[in-house]
Formats: sequence, C-alpha cells, structure tokens
Amino acid sequence: MKALAIIFWIFAFVIFYTYVGYGMLAYLLVALKERFGKKSFHPTGEYKPDVTLLIAAYNEEDIIGEKMENCRSLIYPAGKLHITWVTDGSTDGTVSKLSTYGDVTIIHDPRRGGKTAALNHAMEHITTPIVVLTDANTYLNPECIELIVREFEDPRTGCVSGEKRVRSTDSDNAAGTEGFYWKYESFLKDLDSRLYSTQGAAGELFAIRRELWKPMGTDTLLDDFICSMEIAASGYKIAYCKDAYALESPSLDIREESKRKRRIAAGGLQSVWRLRRLMNPLRYGMLSFQFVSHRVLRWCITPSLLFLELPLNIALLWSGKPLLYGILLAFQLAFYALALYGMAADRKGRKTRIAKVAYYFLFMNVNTFRGMAYLASHRGNGAWEKAKRS
Repeated sequence: MKALAIIFWIFAFVIFYTYVGYGMLAYLLVALKERFGKKSFHPTGEYKPDVTLLIAAYNEEDIIGEKMENCRSLIYPAGKLHITWVTDGSTDGTVSKLSTYGDVTIIHDPRRGGKTAALNHAMEHITTPIVVLTDANTYLNPECIELIVREFEDPRTGCVSGEKRVRSTDSDNAAGTEGFYWKYESFLKDLDSRLYSTQGAAGELFAIRRELWKPMGTDTLLDDFICSMEIAASGYKIAYCKDAYALESPSLDIREESKRKRRIAAGGLQSVWRLRRLMNPLRYGMLSFQFVSHRVLRWCITPSLLFLELPLNIALLWSGKPLLYGILLAFQLAFYALALYGMAADRKGRKTRIAKVAYYFLFMNVNTFRGMAYLASHRGNGAWEKAKRS
C-alpha cells in the first residue's frame, strides 16, 4: 500500500502541476525576472517592412466577402501589405470569387493535400521579409499587423503569435466553453513569452520571418505549432502579442468540436515526437523546461494519470488512512458527477456554466486517447475535415 500511495501522490502532483502549478510557477519566475533581470526590449515602431498576409482556404466561398472586408480594414502603410490566398483542392467557387478582387494574389492547387501542403506551396512564391498567417474563418483587429511587426524589431524574435479569441454566442453549449479555456491558455502564453518563449503559435494569427521558414512534412497536423517551435529550436524566440487578436466563432456543437479536438490531440502527439529533441535541457535550457511543462505533460502524460487516479484512490481506501482517501474519493466522484451533469445539460440545452466547464475539461482529456486512434488512421495524410461553426 505504501508504494501505491507514493504513486497516487506523484500522479496527483503531476496533474496539479500540469493544469495549475506550472502557471503559478511561471508567474513567480516572470515576476522575479522583471524585477531583477535585464530590461525587456521596447520597440520603436519604425520598422515597416513589406508584409504578406497569407490566408489558407478550403471551400470558403461563403465567407470570402467578409474576410476581404476585414483584410482591407487592417492598418498598415499603403502598398506594403500584400494579400495572398492559397487554396488547396477547393471544389466550390472559392477561386472564381477571389479572382474578382484585383488586389489579391491567388495560389491554387486543384489537388487536396491538406493545409501544410498548401502552405509549403505558397511559401515558394512569397519574398516579403515578414509573413503573417491566418485562417479564412477568423477576423483580425485593425491594428494587428502593425502590432505584430513591431515585435520583429527585436532581432532575437523569429516568430510572433497573436491571441486567439472565441466569439461569444447566444448558445450555451459546451463547445462555447472553449472561450473559457482559451482565456487561460492565452494567460499562459503571455507568461511563457515574458519568461523566455511562447510555446507554439496560434494558427489563427501568427507571423514569421520568411527566411526562417522550413518546409514541413505534408502529413503535419499542427502546422502552426511545428513551424513556430522549429524556429524556437533554431535559437529564436516566439513572442506573444496579446493586443493583436483573431476572433472566431466556437464550434456549432460538441460533436463538431470533437472533430477539432481529436485532430489537435493527434497533432499534439505527433508534434511532441517530431520535436522530442527539445526535451533535452542540457541543449535547450529554459525552452526545454517550458516545452515539457506546458506541452509534453498536457498532451502525452497527464491525461492518463488523471483517469488512473480514480482506481488508485479506490484501492487506497483499504490503507491505513481510509478517512483521507475517502474524502479524496468523494471529491473525485463529485467532479465526475458534475461533468456528467454538464454533458446531460448540454444535450438538453440547459444553462449550467460550471458543470459544462467540468464536462469540457474531461472532454478534452478523453480526446487525447481518441487522438491516438486518429493519428494511426490518418498516417501520411495531413488533410482533415473542417468543424462547422456557430
């Protein structure tokens, strides 16, 4: 029983550290760094290079008008912002509709190879020093390009991640709880950036130095994460610009959200394996610490520990401390009951915010295992099915 208890408490510590403790530790380290360390870099705003806004699209005919209106609202010196759309296998009127815009460059491949293949193809045609990548179904705030470009005045910065924000909707389904998750994730990304380097860019809005682009395998599922972390691995930093944001709607419902989460989970597992060299602290130092704490544990290890805690807790009821483990078991069962209630409420359209947060938390972790099956069944294929948005 003693060995079982040790395992239980190690698992409990890792779970706490993954979801709460790392954020607390990063906050403390950032506070110490900013109080006693060197002053951070302050951009002047004088750097105004030519910039390509690269938009990846697959069958996006219905939203091209809104997206182009949004692109034209972006603030940047005249003639220096170049809009490029790359389409990959689109079968609707995406290409023909884009051709009606005279100020747009269209890169089209009729073959469906997936987003990563499309980006590899597009980058062969781009020569501007800075490339800002975004999705067709996200909308950018007018100042975002200027804010992002300013970060590149620091020669140590190779990539800049904007902030993903999820639009509030009238629906109260569990998929809408994604906004709550992203607020916490954005908080962690900001801490990571101030500590050393943000752990991966948000594909909805990020920018890179064109010279640092490396073609990726066309089966890559998280192109934004792999691209940005490869830049970090080469010695540059990923800055986080929270005032530059991309706004998108949540998934239509939890079934549509599950499509995204399975793919993201699969991409997380794939990314950790392909970037496994970053787990060497002797070579990568702080980057390695952040990568393991923020990504490796969350994507690969902690979900399994989370679900093992319940049977371990039950087994420990027969130890010498039944009261302690009985209380802990009651807390675990209460949390699972709350999540189940959240699931039932979501299916019936009831408003129960706390219960749905618990449900969404378990939903994300369950999809880590579903991601393993996705990765196995989609081996060698980077194309994926889009989730419908509300």
